[in-house]
Amino acid sequence: MRRYIVQRLLQGVFLVLIVTTIVFFLGRLTGNPADMVLPEDASEEDRQEMIETLGLDGPVHTQFFIFMGNALQGDLGLSIRYRQPAAEVFFSRLPNTMKIVPATMIVALVLAIPLGILSALRRGSVTDRFSGAIAVLGIATPNFWLGILLIYLFSVQLGWLPSARMGGFTHYILPTITLGTFLVAGFMRLIRSSMLEILDSEFVKLARIKGLSEFKVIWKHCLRNALIPVLSLWGVFMGGLVTGAIVTETVFAWPGVGRLTYEAVIFRDFPLLQAVIIMDAILILFINLLVDILYAYVDPRIRYT
Repeated sequence: MRRYIVQRLLQGVFLVLIVTTIVFFLGRLTGNPADMVLPEDASEEDRQEMIETLGLDGPVHTQFFIFMGNALQGDLGLSIRYRQPAAEVFFSRLPNTMKIVPATMIVALVLAIPLGILSALRRGSVTDRFSGAIAVLGIATPNFWLGILLIYLFSVQLGWLPSARMGGFTHYILPTITLGTFLVAGFMRLIRSSMLEILDSEFVKLARIKGLSEFKVIWKHCLRNALIPVLSLWGVFMGGLVTGAIVTETVFAWPGVGRLTYEAVIFRDFPLLQAVIIMDAILILFINLLVDILYAYVDPRIRYT
């Protein structure tokens, strides 16, 4: 296991270097950030002075090597918009995202696991078809459209829930539903298909022949094995929630990492955009490594060398 973890960490370092290189050069295709910082009536002298201040006066490859040297020392640059270290801005927004991600994941799993099991046990029934319809709608519905629809219905028309920003418990409801809809659909369909395969396996038939209760057969033997592919999807979704909730956080004006990414792109804040994507890549690699380690605990047959 230790050897496997070390190998994965080395692979992660290589992947972070690739991501850093790509985002550095792609970010500069959007234009010069000095044009966003300076007013429209700024003179050419002011523009050149701002370019020199931001360190954008040299060749792109020179800027890249300077950035990589600073990044290896933990310096990801100074945010052009916030005038603060980009890494500090990222970590100041990360707790806001982490407040909504666990709630979304918990709600998704609490709904998806029972629905997935019920659909598998009652295959072809009205319950199964109803769950399938919910899954199709959850996967097909765009987050931005669902978020706007929920705001219009529950905030504008009914006035039950706040429309945006952070606050008390009620502020979490609409963003959680918007983010969690796709997760519920994905988890539910995967659990259903995994359960159907396991219910027909020989060890389940043997457990029933031995006289085990249906509750133990379903929740102890079947569900544990059905969760193995779910862990893979959990890793993908978890990384997507932490790093990819750009649309949802923008719609609900939620001051998290997703909205910070949007702001960095709009204002051409190269250092901030680079810092956000690099830290996002590190988070995704860590989550994937955690999923691989959890495999060994969920299924004792899995061993890493």
